[in-house]
Amino acid sequence: MHTGTPVTVLGLGLMGGALAGAFLSAGHPTTVWNRTTAKADDIVARGAVLAESPAAAIAAAPLVVVCVSNYDAVADVLDGPLDGRVVVNLTSGTPSRARALAEEVARRGGGYLDGGIMAVPEAVGTADAVVAYSGPRPLYEAHASTLNSLGTGLHLGDDPGLATMHEMATLVLMWGMLDGFLNGAAILGTAGVSATAYLPLALTAIDTVAGWLPDYARQADHGVYSSDDGTVGTHLAAMAHVVEESEMLGVNAELPRLVKALAERAAAAGHGASGYVALVEQFRKP
Repeated sequence: MHTGTPVTVLGLGLMGGALAGAFLSAGHPTTVWNRTTAKADDIVARGAVLAESPAAAIAAAPLVVVCVSNYDAVADVLDGPLDGRVVVNLTSGTPSRARALAEEVARRGGGYLDGGIMAVPEAVGTADAVVAYSGPRPLYEAHASTLNSLGTGLHLGDDPGLATMHEMATLVLMWGMLDGFLNGAAILGTAGVSATAYLPLALTAIDTVAGWLPDYARQADHGVYSSDDGTVGTHLAAMAHVVEESEMLGVNAELPRLVKALAERAAAAGHGASGYVALVEQFRKP
């Protein structure tokens, strides 16, 4: 028996299907639509209602969650009037597109929240899934209890572009960690050391670096770069060793070369004796 707030989900890819399933499990009558209707079979078998068109799906519920391939696809599926509807867009995109879409939805009589899912589909519907939202706080608070069916909700601010910006920042962080691990595994592989054998030390290093972040964040915010844990110049010497050894071993040296180039620019700008956080200035400009 579904007694919660009715919800519509547009898009039933891996993530969209997980979103619809989480709403159903939490007791929300759920209407779904997908361009390929066969993808709706499983979720309909669980109790969802399949709409014949995006417009019919939007008309079926006051809360419309969109999770499709890109913002062009979002514009395509947001068909018909949006009066009284709240659109929650969980499609990856850019801040400028999110702000433009918020304006379009408002022009058509609806409310808009943008969001980013910081989880894999399997985690959706659990507290481990963090879903970040941005847009008018009153709008978020009015629907927070329903949206919490998807996971732990986090409101980032009234600017609709903030959720996408946080998602981009988090992706850069993720790729940096993953590329660093894979680069390190490639270096060790030349000595016959497996990535699995490297893993315990890699996890220790990640935990250590994570412990530095609160102080690094304060330094970045205040523009004061303490050299207590080593200067940019000290790091540069180690970077040169990594580049030299990578080239000698015959592994790809692009990543350490880039890291070294950024540090060299920081030193040239007068930060050779500053702490590593001074590199934030290199990321703040083109």
